[in-house]
Amino acid sequence: MPATTGTTPVPTTATPRTATPPARAVPWGRARELAHRAPSPPAARPVPLAEAAGLTTAADLCTPGPLPAFDTAAMDGYAVAGPGPWRVVGSVRAGGVRGGTQAPGEAVEISTGAPVPAGALAVLPLESARGGEGLVSGPVPAPGEHIRRTGEDAPAGTRLAPAGTRVGPALIGLAASCGHDVLRVRPRPTVGVFVTGDELDRSGPPGPGRVRDALGPLLPPLVAAFGGEVVSVEHVPDRPIGSLGRAVREPRAPQVVVVTGSTSVGATDQLREFLHDARARMVVDTVACRPGHPQLLAGLADGRWVVGLPGNPYAALVAAHTLLAPLIAGLSGRGLPALPRVAVHGDVRPVPGTARLVPVAWEEAGARVVGGHRAAFLRGAAAGDALAVIGEGWLNGAPAPLLLLNG
Repeated sequence: MPATTGTTPVPTTATPRTATPPARAVPWGRARELAHRAPSPPAARPVPLAEAAGLTTAADLCTPGPLPAFDTAAMDGYAVAGPGPWRVVGSVRAGGVRGGTQAPGEAVEISTGAPVPAGALAVLPLESARGGEGLVSGPVPAPGEHIRRTGEDAPAGTRLAPAGTRVGPALIGLAASCGHDVLRVRPRPTVGVFVTGDELDRSGPPGPGRVRDALGPLLPPLVAAFGGEVVSVEHVPDRPIGSLGRAVREPRAPQVVVVTGSTSVGATDQLREFLHDARARMVVDTVACRPGHPQLLAGLADGRWVVGLPGNPYAALVAAHTLLAPLIAGLSGRGLPALPRVAVHGDVRPVPGTARLVPVAWEEAGARVVGGHRAAFLRGAAAGDALAVIGEGWLNGAPAPLLLLNG
């Protein structure tokens, strides 16, 4: 089971209304680290290249042979041996092989990517060649010019990508170029989403006193961007008390349970009571950040993980990047990404002891804060490129770590 954070454990009272919050919130960067190191990735399995996109490699990608596998022409032209002019004695195209050894004074017409014949010293580019009556002339190329030598890109056995690399189009193409048909990968973590809140409408404009659910539609693509897969989205009523616990205990068993709302200690907040009754081990219990302070991560006895997100949409987005993204990375066997530091410009007031996460958009001199980022408002995040982590002591124009929103 994961280690505790040192915060006050969930009280053992019978109802969430008498529960008290932890004595001290976990620092934002520490919370991210704890979420990443809490799980162990599941066993690896082989998958065809066509099914590997978005998964994470469980073994180093190595090339069994040298790349390129043979001396190959880097340009269309003539493979030449010795000084010119040269007598054209044949041709070779990509995919073909020409036997024998070229003698000095001979040239072989050659296409880009074709194997360079034995005995050829260089390739004379087509645009530099002059020819007629079976002869070709031109400036004598330096030895090896316009030839890609065997193993020049990678000798046999070279590690091209380490285990823990997320598979994208380039890595799939690289694996194919090495001759691999399958990759050993970690399965994509499965996520079940439970949206709480009796005030939520699921379609159309909300009615009087009602709020449109934003998180049910938001979380599946967000989890996919993190590398997981949402297998269910369920709406759980606030009443009767215990509804959430019964829903989470259903036989369906995604690796990660995400609960939106119910993370505080209000009369209708059920998550803490469920975690207490389930004897869950708390990994992170509230985070020193704004928005998104009432977020949590806990491990269940059956090996599943519970991530509690605030009910306000922007606060939930911040919390998902804080705890859910690192958890999915850990379950996938990926490292915790380092955050780039970029100069951030805008009017943001740092809060002592608290990280403020605000949306920013790229500009020539770095990134600029985008307005519209109250806890319930997603306009800034929708228009922004990243979330800037504004710590104590930050000044306008100073560098700040960035969490990328769109890549």
